[in-house]
Amino acid sequence: MRSEQEMMDTVLEFARSNSHVRVVTLEGSRANPRIARDDFQDFDITFLVDDLAPFTADDAWLSVFGPVLLMQKPEDMELFPPEQPGYSYLLNFADYRKLDLTLLPLGMLKEYLEGGDGLIRVLLDKDGRIGREIVPTDAAYHLRKPTARMYDDCCNEFWNLTPYVVKGLCRGELLFAVDHLHLLRQELLRMLSWQVGTERGFCFSVGKNYKFLPRFLTEKTAEELMSTYRMDSSSAIWAALLRCHALFRESAGCVANVLGYAYPPYDGRITPYVLEMREKYAKG
Repeated sequence: MRSEQEMMDTVLEFARSNSHVRVVTLEGSRANPRIARDDFQDFDITFLVDDLAPFTADDAWLSVFGPVLLMQKPEDMELFPPEQPGYSYLLNFADYRKLDLTLLPLGMLKEYLEGGDGLIRVLLDKDGRIGREIVPTDAAYHLRKPTARMYDDCCNEFWNLTPYVVKGLCRGELLFAVDHLHLLRQELLRMLSWQVGTERGFCFSVGKNYKFLPRFLTEKTAEELMSTYRMDSSSAIWAALLRCHALFRESAGCVANVLGYAYPPYDGRITPYVLEMREKYAKG
């Protein structure tokens, strides 16, 4: 596996030698000073170019970055349409490094700098077009203190999804139940992250897909949360659902107490139904 420096040298050597590439930036976790480096981080690179055509006409030029094990081009896909402008290459190399390379028209430079998430580090600016220091920040991903309406919406969504999980379990449609339990759990994760914010301040990020959240939970809560991912049988899904309910109830209560919000009545209205259906339909 190439070192971080070797990868960056390869990218910048190509950019310096190619006249169409005018600006190069690094994005994502490698641009975030709060995130420790490891070998599993992608290299998220953007080239701002004066002409896309020489790049998109043929993929052969990509070999300069190393032997490609697997490549994805979102803009050429039908099943998974692209989510951003420009043209991108998601490259997995034979040495297991990964480069996510995006090409943007140079005319989009201002929009790119002002409309991004803030995690941008300028690596090369051949023409001095940027004209100011860009300091990477993950502020866009910091926890946000919920308003009373946001808090209620989260509670509403959590308890509104519960009958779908129960319906799937009672019918024996476990994939349906699991899918909705996953959606329900997203609201639990949201509430737990708000609880962390009330305890530690809304001034940091818990990471993409809440990946750092367990670090800020008690050992007991983290273990109970992870146990909700055991869903290989009807009985396991019932247990996971009820554990999600207990965790949500506790976390939502803590958030409500600190922020002065009212815990809405959805829990009291839905929980009797859940327990009755479990008593009637649960097996084992």
